[in-house]
Amino acid sequence: MINIIAESKGKKAIILNLNTTSIKFLSRLGDFLKLPLNSERLRKLTESYVVNNSKLIDALGKPFPISSKEGLFRTFQSFAKNV
Repeated sequence: MINIIAESKGKKAIILNLNTTSIKFLSRLGDFLKLPLNSERLRKLTESYVVNNSKLIDALGKPFPISSKEGLFRTFQSFAKNV
């Protein structure tokens, strides 16, 4: 997802490799200091968002006109134009 966002903005993605313990510590620190990253937000960010479109495709009777990746790319590009 990060790579698609960066690609849509014409930039290179910067991905930091931090260990799990550090991230959990920072989120707990955010709980006490009222920072944007806290335990609740970390939980929401790391939940599974896997979806299955097979029922929707069957109901429509045809495949989607574009792929999920292409749809996300176009969506992120439209956000960049509106800002």
